[in-house]
Amino acid sequence: MERRAISRFHFGNGMSATTTPPLLEVRDLKVHFPVRAGVLQRVVDYRKAVDGVSFSIRPGETLGLVGESGCGKTTVGRAVLRLIPATGGSVRFDGHDVLGLRATSLRRLRRQIQIIFQDPGGSLNPRMRVGRIIGEPLEVHGIVPKEQVRERVGSLLSRCGLWPGAADRYPHECSGGQKQRIGIARALALEPRLIVCDEPTSALDVSVQSQVLNLLSDLQSEFKLSYLFISHDMAVIHHACQRIIVMWNGKIVEEGTRDEIINRPQHPYTQALLSAVPEADPLRVKSRVVLEGMRM
Repeated sequence: MERRAISRFHFGNGMSATTTPPLLEVRDLKVHFPVRAGVLQRVVDYRKAVDGVSFSIRPGETLGLVGESGCGKTTVGRAVLRLIPATGGSVRFDGHDVLGLRATSLRRLRRQIQIIFQDPGGSLNPRMRVGRIIGEPLEVHGIVPKEQVRERVGSLLSRCGLWPGAADRYPHECSGGQKQRIGIARALALEPRLIVCDEPTSALDVSVQSQVLNLLSDLQSEFKLSYLFISHDMAVIHHACQRIIVMWNGKIVEEGTRDEIINRPQHPYTQALLSAVPEADPLRVKSRVVLEGMRM
């Protein structure tokens, strides 16, 4: 089935998505992992985790990337950041070729694109205090003088819903929600323009999820951020995103505005994802869409 054409989407500044130049432009991105077998571990095949993915994100926009576990959505986010090598395709950020950047230029790019990881605890160094975790990138990139780092860290913690004194704690002394706020503060420290949100709420309680989503929304408005929001949860994607891309088996099967995808899904896989969203009313019977033998 052909992907739905992206319709016009109007931003709050009055400019439309069709006229605003993209901040991030991904074209035909491929990430293939070798499959090895035998005593000599020879390459016998390749696992096509991402196979020809294309999309763009414009300034101030939140693009949702949704699909089941293993569909390749996290691999897309990490390939965009060059945390893992891409096999083919192109990634352009603000007109610059991300995949072709050398080490020095790539380091400068790190200031512009940051990531919030799925597991807040696993992404924080347990041997470092919170102040050091957030302050280290400030020192490495020379954002503020060394004597002002602690003040800047306190300001970031406060903005993300924590108290400045949390800088003296270790990660294990914080709750899951607090750890994710620390991760958000760290991502915000370098004043990026684009943040890859890799399942930022999946490890949190439902009540904390809403708080984190509201925080991300407030930060986007305040700092003019763009988000690539990766999730398997259609309800979260519906709340957070303006445009949605649906991935299955390393490919994009459908894309469109939030209203198009949620209310008028065309692809059977999208319909199955939406049917799996729990119904809030226990008296309402919801029919499930079960896919059997679906082929691309």
